Amino acid sequence: MADLSVKIAGVEFKNPVIPASGVFGYGREYEELFPLSKLGGIATKGTTITKRNGNPAPRIAETPAGMLNSVGLQNPGIDAFIETELPNLMKKDTVILANIAGSTAEECIEIAQKLDKTDVHMIELNISCPNVKQGGMAFGATCDGAAGITKLVRQATKKPLVVKLSPNVTSITDIAKAVEAEGADALSLINTVLGMRIDINSRRPILKNNMGGMSGPAVFPIAVRMVWQTANAVNIPIIGMGGVASGEDAVEMMMAGASAVQIGAAIFTDPYAPIKTIEGINSFLDSNNIASVKDIIGTVKPW
Repeated sequence: MADLSVKIAGVEFKNPVIPASGVFGYGREYEELFPLSKLGGIATKGTTITKRNGNPAPRIAETPAGMLNSVGLQNPGIDAFIETELPNLMKKDTVILANIAGSTAEECIEIAQKLDKTDVHMIELNISCPNVKQGGMAFGATCDGAAGITKLVRQATKKPLVVKLSPNVTSITDIAKAVEAEGADALSLINTVLGMRIDINSRRPILKNNMGGMSGPAVFPIAVRMVWQTANAVNIPIIGMGGVASGEDAVEMMMAGASAVQIGAAIFTDPYAPIKTIEGINSFLDSNNIASVKDIIGTVKPW
């Protein structure tokens, strides 16, 4: 078996496969299927300062080669997460990335400060959330917004900080460089692509929130492109995501420049997708006589 271990921001992962935030909950349901210790890591459900019930249904819609979601960050809040979910997760012999989100900078700071006092391995900052104090524009929609929130959260915690980038921007590389300059230890990308479906009989959007985030195989080429562009623009590690559904996908994403991958929508159709992806990466490495997964990172040869 090849060496599947990778290091991101000083944190050792036994393999580069991580269930993405929002698709895996806190792992309790999936633990009935396989040991969580087999995973490289787990990105937790996005956590906010207080409990959120999420958006009204319908909040999931199918779309060709993917899905739309507008779940709305349903979660029990940071205090409940730290008290109830985190202690269980920290026993699972895998890296835990606490995904956090806030509608104001102050909320993000407070969540980070609370997590800084815990044993969680890393913080993943979702900057796709609307900044209510700035007219509802997402923190990550502009270089100034992304840099500003990154700087504040960086000051609030000594934990390794991964900043999760939105693809709904003009230049992903400019955003990436802006958050790198303000102390991000790593990047994860891409978050979902904004989309919409309409029921032609009722003439209403299928999602109650009208629009939602698109994920699944259809966004994979977009994600690979953005990971490749970003890897050539920054000097910090990247966790790639967006349509990853197999070992071959993971290898492709890593050749584009990712040091690890997150798996999202694929888990809904096959809960064993992360395990199969780990096995698929190993099979590729073995069949090509590659000793370590680190040897494929960023090895794409552009024309």
